[in-house]
Amino acid sequence: MKITAFKRIMYVYTTIGSVFGNWISPLITAILISFLRLFIGLGRLLDKIFFSKSLSYKITNPIMIVGNPRSGTTFLHRYLVENGIGVGSQLWQLLYPSIVIQKLIKPILPILEKFSPTRHHSTVAHKTSLKSVETDDAGIFFRYLDGFFLYGFILSWNKEDLFSWVDPKIRDTSSRDYRWLESIWIRNQYTSKKKQTIGKLFSISANLPSFLNYFDQAKILYIVRDPLSVIPSGLSLVTGVLDKRFGFWTMPEPLRQRFIQRLYKALVELQLRFERDWREEKIDKEKVMIIKFSEIMGSFDELMPRILKFINYSPSSKFINDIKKTALKQKSFQSKHKYDLEKFGLSQEQILKDCEPIYKTFLTEDVIAK
Repeated sequence: MKITAFKRIMYVYTTIGSVFGNWISPLITAILISFLRLFIGLGRLLDKIFFSKSLSYKITNPIMIVGNPRSGTTFLHRYLVENGIGVGSQLWQLLYPSIVIQKLIKPILPILEKFSPTRHHSTVAHKTSLKSVETDDAGIFFRYLDGFFLYGFILSWNKEDLFSWVDPKIRDTSSRDYRWLESIWIRNQYTSKKKQTIGKLFSISANLPSFLNYFDQAKILYIVRDPLSVIPSGLSLVTGVLDKRFGFWTMPEPLRQRFIQRLYKALVELQLRFERDWREEKIDKEKVMIIKFSEIMGSFDELMPRILKFINYSPSSKFINDIKKTALKQKSFQSKHKYDLEKFGLSQEQILKDCEPIYKTFLTEDVIAK
């Protein structure tokens, strides 16, 4: 299936206009993005001239944090990066993926923060800013106006069900996306003087064998959280952003429910695709470590030594002490992020039925408890 950039742009424009009644500001945004793309293109050309040797190698031994949004991926991602194991992509680096441009932009980041898309993000879920380490999926959205970000925030509103546009089984853009991400990671490693990338990609849940085929030295930390918690939390995260920007909860209920049902199915499908590939032995299990969200919250001091062994990292005594302190904080942590199933028109029975394979394969004890 070939979906051109022009077609994606037109669908985005008509969807925003017809659903949100906003026809002018998207045109202004499109013009600004066009100039930004030219600016970044020039910067990346200069990168090849001034940093050609540094950008000529491939990424080796990357560590990827994978799992549905709101499963603990952001916490673990930032924790590993903050403790110096490797470098993660900051949001501004995904927006401006050029070494030359980053050197020019860095001094004025506080000013750019006022216009950043992060101003629409709920800080109840987790704090974010241009300098925050964020999911690399955003890089695909910024570069190609494509991928699960595009579907989750915009295409799900369309009258047509356009999930096929981002379904790798129908339209596989993985080679394009991996090459782009690798070019970003190489630049980040150069500017940070780190030799290893720690990324976060929720989208590769749907196509992990392909990712491991391209990055054959990668190690995957896959986080599983009870669907009864992770699905409404993920829905709350997305609708929270849309509510701050467009007033989601004031929109007509039929529109809201159509959007929620499509996003719900996508969030479920991401989990089911990974479970199916895992169960059918399509994934090299030696390269993947399954982590339960409950371990991150309740037994972090026992979990981290296993993670560090899996990624072949020897921690300092200072790091070990920090793990113990963080474990205590995790046990006493109370999230302010509130959500409920009824608000989204969902039921416990529906989620248990739709996500039954997830429970059977990864959360057997949770099934017994329920």
